[in-house]
Amino acid sequence: MFELTTLCSGLSANSGVYSSFLCTTDIYHYNSLNLTDLHNLSLKRAAALSKTGINTISDLLYFFPRRYIDKRGIWPIGNLHMAHEAVTVIGKIISVNVIGSGTKKRLEVVIQDHTASVKAVYFKGWKYHISRFKTGELISLYGTPRQFGRYFSMAHPEAEPLTGSENPAGNDTLIPIYPSNKHFAKAFISNKLLADWIRELLNSFRAEEYLPGSLLQKYSLPDLGTALQNIHFPSSSGKANEALNRFKFEELFLFELCMSRIKHERHQRKRGAVIEPGALTHLFFNKLLPFKLTEGQKQALGEIRKDLRSQTQMNRLLQGDVGAGKTVVALGAILMAIDSGKQAAMMAPTEILAEQHYHTLNKYLSGRNIEYRLLTGGQRTALRRDILTSVESGSCSIVIGTHAIIQDQVQFHNLGLVVIDEQHRFGVKQRNEILLKGDNPHLLVMSATPIPRSLAMTIYSDLDISVIRELPAGRKEIKTAVRTDRDRESVYRFIEHSVKNGEQVYVIFPLIEESEVMDLKDATMGFEKLKRRFPSVSIRLLHGRMTSDEKEEVMKAFVDGRVSVLVSTTVVEVGVDVPNASIMVIEHAERFGLSQLHQLRGRIGRGSRQSYCILMPGEKISHPGRIRLKKLVETTDGFEIAEADLRLRGPGDFLGTKQSGLPEFKYADIIDDRLILEQAKNEAWRLFTSDSDLSSPENQKLAERFHSYFRERAEFFGTG
Repeated sequence: MFELTTLCSGLSANSGVYSSFLCTTDIYHYNSLNLTDLHNLSLKRAAALSKTGINTISDLLYFFPRRYIDKRGIWPIGNLHMAHEAVTVIGKIISVNVIGSGTKKRLEVVIQDHTASVKAVYFKGWKYHISRFKTGELISLYGTPRQFGRYFSMAHPEAEPLTGSENPAGNDTLIPIYPSNKHFAKAFISNKLLADWIRELLNSFRAEEYLPGSLLQKYSLPDLGTALQNIHFPSSSGKANEALNRFKFEELFLFELCMSRIKHERHQRKRGAVIEPGALTHLFFNKLLPFKLTEGQKQALGEIRKDLRSQTQMNRLLQGDVGAGKTVVALGAILMAIDSGKQAAMMAPTEILAEQHYHTLNKYLSGRNIEYRLLTGGQRTALRRDILTSVESGSCSIVIGTHAIIQDQVQFHNLGLVVIDEQHRFGVKQRNEILLKGDNPHLLVMSATPIPRSLAMTIYSDLDISVIRELPAGRKEIKTAVRTDRDRESVYRFIEHSVKNGEQVYVIFPLIEESEVMDLKDATMGFEKLKRRFPSVSIRLLHGRMTSDEKEEVMKAFVDGRVSVLVSTTVVEVGVDVPNASIMVIEHAERFGLSQLHQLRGRIGRGSRQSYCILMPGEKISHPGRIRLKKLVETTDGFEIAEADLRLRGPGDFLGTKQSGLPEFKYADIIDDRLILEQAKNEAWRLFTSDSDLSSPENQKLAERFHSYFRERAEFFGTG
């Protein structure tokens, strides 16, 4: 069996949703053929197609097979004794029976070819599976055979009804297997019928190519008509892969064209406002800052200063590892804006992170005759009105806040710089909304989670990128270890000894309240348990459901050293720096994402003491969970960890939000297909720098497709 697993990344046929980031416009000549002209297309079947997102001929042609059955790889059932892994067999169903009773019921389906018979067994979900099998039908099974006595069986094999025409005696080498769903089943839309419809379409229309011929030739990509033919009915797996690569390049290229257009337009717009460092900036870096900048910080500041004085709107991403000192660099940029008579705004995704930045400003700017305000969603009406008035009049120079900053009521007097922290939690649209608050202000976005290059190239391809790789001098590498419940008492003795030596401890739990489903130890129960175990130690509890004042009071007590052990949920992931906190215990560590564990670990190791992170997994830990913990023990390099996490979880889960600004690519995988991604990005930028309006004869068809594509996604790109 030959599979195209990447084809399913943006497609969920079982849920009746067929989402495409690629093809929604009519790019074909159909010779007057409509979807309703297809043979055997009843109203019931048309409704089933529509519920799956197939409403046009284009939709059906882009409904790609999820895998293929290679007839050369079909095993005679009589040879299964030689199979040591999953194989494909084809035969007729000779019996369908439900065996057993009560909770032990199972479905047994026996198929037979000319050599022998094999049994497919389904334990869970047998009621669903039984509706898929009918005696006398031809079917393929893909699974691992096991011998029990004289008979072979497959447990929960993949099953595909073939309904006659895909008989192995046919001419096709590869049989396309299309996604199925309940709508198809109810309307009797078989795999064969889908294949017949698509053959009919491919024989009845001429595809109109829009990618420039030079690109097709440069990267050995098939033209659109050939690609569609070979993705549905390939003569070999090589032809199918060539077609798939064309569609991967196509969707990445269209997306990167959009990002290149945004970046190109920003580069073309010259701005009169020039921001330069002045007395306040020099005072901060030469006298107020208690440590020397790293080379990475200096380089980033140099790149930012060059942007700010260039009369071109800055659009820069600043990324670095946990504790690399990005905030200091951002503060330097903010002070440059203030020195130049401009206002600055800093937007963070959560109130606690906004409060952290506000406290940092207060630490350095208190008593400097500069007004800076904190703006969040939960403030009292009178306070909020006072802040808005101060911002609009220009008396407030710096605004720190959450997404409340981009609300309509917030009007700036002279906004010159916008800093967005934790950029991956905001989308492209939100990024552009705050830029509308001023006359094209400069933009600096920061990511506390190191973003692998392949991902940064995709979601930030309209930005210039600065990276801080090294940590400030004097930082000791955090030692990380995995300990189990059997080691708990020795961990507690270590905590006891450390607290007596004046050190402070974080104990992190994944939940606030008990969950019987997840069977996790929650923060509240853990807090009570630790108080009983350490009766003479000052222990406090911190979680996200506390009010801002309560959280601030607890954190202040911890920062001041009045609390030795802080029991907390993940709100400390973006908490304040506590140099004296040198130990972190993470309960049920396997439940956290790899990057999140790294972020949590970054809360310690901020001082001169040797720091320790102790991972305490639950009794039952999955294989991916073990891989995550092993990687965290092996390295403290945030970029290496982020790359591993991206591979383990995929881009969407890695970013943690659908508002991340990352499109759902249907064919391309930005990790495995990074070479195609880089090619698409480079070609898109080259095209816009040489033919920005796509007016050359070779690009006219591309211009039609691109403008339609861009308009349809205006809201996504923040231009609508």
